Amino acid sequence: MNESIPVFRTTDHGTAKLMPDVDRARAWLLTVDGAPQSYVDLDDPAHLEFEYARRLGYVLDVVAEAGRALDVAHLGGGALTLPRYVAATRPGSRQDVVEADAALLELVVGHLPLPAGSGVELHAADARAWLEGAPDDHADVLIADVFGGSRVPAHLTTRAYAREAERVLRPGGVYLANLADSAPFAFLRSQLAVFAELFEELLLIAEPGVLRGRRFGNTLLVASHRPLDVATLTRRTAADAFPARVEHGSAVRQFIGGARPVEDADAVPSPEPPDGAFGIG
Repeated sequence: MNESIPVFRTTDHGTAKLMPDVDRARAWLLTVDGAPQSYVDLDDPAHLEFEYARRLGYVLDVVAEAGRALDVAHLGGGALTLPRYVAATRPGSRQDVVEADAALLELVVGHLPLPAGSGVELHAADARAWLEGAPDDHADVLIADVFGGSRVPAHLTTRAYAREAERVLRPGGVYLANLADSAPFAFLRSQLAVFAELFEELLLIAEPGVLRGRRFGNTLLVASHRPLDVATLTRRTAADAFPARVEHGSAVRQFIGGARPVEDADAVPSPEPPDGAFGIG
């Protein structure tokens, strides 16, 4: 492959494009239908370019002592940014990646191959169907970063889905979800309400401007049965190039307000982003 030439491919769910980064020798941006999906530096897999990915990385860094191998399940594959990060920062980890777009997986592993011995197993499958077939206590961490186009699919937003996620996690496991919304946050509040029924500990991580309702943006939902190192997360997210805030405890419960958990019969996808919310030039 000529590493200076963009790669286009019509995949099962859209038009994917891999574009080289002129500033980093073996770094690539993946877009699907024009929306940025992933960024990968093959020479530095611990480099997380997108701010939401860095926040996921900060949580991954505190779920266990540094360097300890983990069993991680990723719902949503993209360019395999987070699996590469875990393989680099926690050698020996066992990881499952579930991606509904088989042609996208083929494109990514063909042009941006995983290193030998990465411990990553790829599954071309629907995220919920895979989750329902996974054994109990299968993972230390479950990361949901699934977007159909630019929206979280409805069947990954419900009580029944959350119960499957909780079942697949070990007792000390941690659930992370990349979600996007804007004021009045009907979708985000409903997601927090769903997971508040199952997990004692909830965190919400987002830029202050998003939480204040000034714009549409990414938020991270973190759920667990045990307290996480909120102080370290708060410090690291606040020091990021795009500072974020960590809400937990009573602040999250207050944010949920009167929102109700979502049932399968009533589920809808996450909101459509406004034009240009995640676009690139």
